[in-house]
Amino acid sequence: MAPEKDGNGLDNNAFAMDGEESLSELPEKKEGKDSNMTDENSRNRLIYCITDVPPWYLCIILGIQHYLTAFGGIIAIPLILTQGLCLQHDGLTQSHLISTIFFVSGMCTLLQVTFGVRLPILQGGTFTLLAPSMALLSMPEWTCPAWTQNASLVNTSSPEFINVWQSRMQVLQGSIMVGSLLQVFVGFSGIIGFLMRFIGPLTIAPTISLIGLSLYDSAGVNAGNHWGISVMTTILIVLFSQYLRHIALPFPKYNKTKKFHTSKIYIFQILPVLLGITLSWLICYLFTIYNVLPSDPTQYGYLARTDINGDVISPAPWFRFPYPGQWGVPTVSLAGVLGIMAGVIASVVESVGDYYACARLSGAPPPPKHAINRGIGIEGLGCLLAGAWGTGNGTTSYSQNVGALSITKVGSRMVIVASGFFMIILGVFGKIGAIFTTIPTPVVGGMFLVTFGVIAAAGVSNLQYADMNSSRNVLIFGFSMFSGLAIPNWILKNPTAIATGVTELDQVFQVLLSTSMFVGGFLGFILDNTVPGTKRERGVMAWSKAHEADSGSSLQENEVYSLPFGISSYFSSFSLVRYLPFCPSNKTNMQDQTPSYPAIKRELSKKESGELNCSPTIEEVAL
Repeated sequence: MAPEKDGNGLDNNAFAMDGEESLSELPEKKEGKDSNMTDENSRNRLIYCITDVPPWYLCIILGIQHYLTAFGGIIAIPLILTQGLCLQHDGLTQSHLISTIFFVSGMCTLLQVTFGVRLPILQGGTFTLLAPSMALLSMPEWTCPAWTQNASLVNTSSPEFINVWQSRMQVLQGSIMVGSLLQVFVGFSGIIGFLMRFIGPLTIAPTISLIGLSLYDSAGVNAGNHWGISVMTTILIVLFSQYLRHIALPFPKYNKTKKFHTSKIYIFQILPVLLGITLSWLICYLFTIYNVLPSDPTQYGYLARTDINGDVISPAPWFRFPYPGQWGVPTVSLAGVLGIMAGVIASVVESVGDYYACARLSGAPPPPKHAINRGIGIEGLGCLLAGAWGTGNGTTSYSQNVGALSITKVGSRMVIVASGFFMIILGVFGKIGAIFTTIPTPVVGGMFLVTFGVIAAAGVSNLQYADMNSSRNVLIFGFSMFSGLAIPNWILKNPTAIATGVTELDQVFQVLLSTSMFVGGFLGFILDNTVPGTKRERGVMAWSKAHEADSGSSLQENEVYSLPFGISSYFSSFSLVRYLPFCPSNKTNMQDQTPSYPAIKRELSKKESGELNCSPTIEEVAL
């Protein structure tokens, strides 16, 4: 049962502390062992669980924070694609691509949170489709003409130039739309849910960990543009989220009974990423206007300036509504489709790992098969929409935003809904989105250092279910992790090493073997299911009881993963629903709606011991 809120919608434990009258002050520390347990439980407790609804203004602020967390990765994708689309010297079209990818990411986020896996997980562009996309655009027939590489020869409004980049975008769109049908089939057919019975901690752990570790290059490149700024951003985020998390600041507040008064809010705990990015962004702006940072593009630290992309703001339109087919009628390339399908497979593996990590960090029970099926199917639909709208990319679950859940301790999916609406608005109002392009890359890199590290650690934490004193498990995890880093690194350094004689097949192997989470997850899956070991040794027994022990949540499965607006209850009366792998079965609903006595007893014992992740209700604090 989700914790209740007071009359103003504030969380009773974290957001309202009106002097001595408040019931929501932090519990007093006790001496000895009890004191240590209280500190640990307080540190691990979520401010808002997945089903909680924060006040509307907090939803907006936290939604903007998630947007800024995903901003660097989302905006990097169209900027990278501009090289293959011959758009290096057309800043206005680049801003249109950025607006389009944010608009579609917002739509897909709302679809995923509402009808998909229903976890607080943001959707955005995927790097797994960049490799096949760039491979397609590098083929001889799509090589950019030499004159498009010279800024003095490019007339961005000429029909010839428009035809050059739009013909490339159209073939990319068609390939993504056809390739995404594989993900739609894998999800809604239940294939991925069927495979979940063979997936345990030794498969999930390397998959999630490699999601974070494989992004070290992206974090390092962005941070390396100015290590001073990036380290400052990292220090600020860690300072706010860890050292100042229990410091409440007074904020003005108004209600009918007390009129204008002040209320203390734990602002550092709920907005560490936003505060860190904003403060670093402001410092970079001051360094820019006072010429502390170099103005020469060849000097180190130039990319920390905030005026690098300033020329995009002026020509960007105030209002522009992206629509399907805005770049023309999509075309299809067989090589492109096969390459995109390879990227889709890698994206599915990555997303399944994200679902488990997100559930763990948001206080939700582990996702059941029907929710995973729906999530993957909706992601496939998201890729289909992205291809139709012309982002030049697909959509996937964003790992860095999963990491942000652990830092902020806010797991409410309504925050992600607010972030989805915010991205749609930014996709429509071009100038607002263009302003955010002034965030320096070192600031983004500093944020990546924290969030990607949290993702890697969240993956390793799944090993608590397996017996890591077993040499079998140590071998499987170590080999999977090391191979997941070594093999993709070698493939990227030797791109011509794979030569089967079939170009399309080469592209498939190239994409799969250069994706760390696919290599590590695949090896962990094969070894864990073939090397002899007991269920207890493998962690399967503890993993199967994760609903009761892992999430530490009193929430039941149907509260989190059932379809909204009473859809699950309506369709549960039809016998055919049990044959749909993406719908919760009638049996599951009945079990979930009638909790057993042991389950109720377990919940009460967790509340008494302080093991629940979510904040206590007002009645519990009063007692």
